[in-house]
Amino acid sequence: MQILWLDEVDSTQKFLIENLKAEKLSSPTLVVAKKQSDGKGSRGNSWNSLEGNLFFSFAISKSDLPKDLPLSAASIYFSFLLKEIFSDQGSKVWMKWPNDFYLGEKKIGGTITNITGLDLVCGIGVNLQKAPDGFAHLDVNVDISDLLASFIKLLKNCTPWKKVLKKFEIEFEQNRDFFTHYQNERFSLADARLCDDGALIVDGKRIYSLR
Repeated sequence: MQILWLDEVDSTQKFLIENLKAEKLSSPTLVVAKKQSDGKGSRGNSWNSLEGNLFFSFAISKSDLPKDLPLSAASIYFSFLLKEIFSDQGSKVWMKWPNDFYLGEKKIGGTITNITGLDLVCGIGVNLQKAPDGFAHLDVNVDISDLLASFIKLLKNCTPWKKVLKKFEIEFEQNRDFFTHYQNERFSLADARLCDDGALIVDGKRIYSLR
């Protein structure tokens, strides 16, 4: 996988998508920046950029994904792979459905995935060292270069979705005290049921999010 290191960019995901469309870059490619000026979070919210934190996006061909991975579960899959690396370092980070990293009750990061032609473009932001008010940062020290190398290795290993889902089903129990948003509605996760394709059954409705 080609890796581009940038000092500053408006958004690693926007940069990557634009360059893929212009055929200046091709998958697999990963773009990491020291600083973002216009990062995006869930539901179109901005994600504050504080230097020392993690901002990266990568493009991967659909053909390089696990054969059993539903595209609607891509953000769950990518997020959980990274979460596992943090956990291996001793972090207590957990994953809130479908794409957020949490420590206790505070968010420390998230994942956004878009489909661009034959590729998936995933952007991930995590507060490694600093966090704005109301948020938290990672509880262990990690080296960004080593972290990305481990993440790329997991992508190449093509861990089956079924294996990731089995682990996430256990962790999903931490979601019970939280809410999620879907099509401008707010749903409690207290009685939600996680489906095989990463969707949820909540209040009799089936909801999912590529995000």
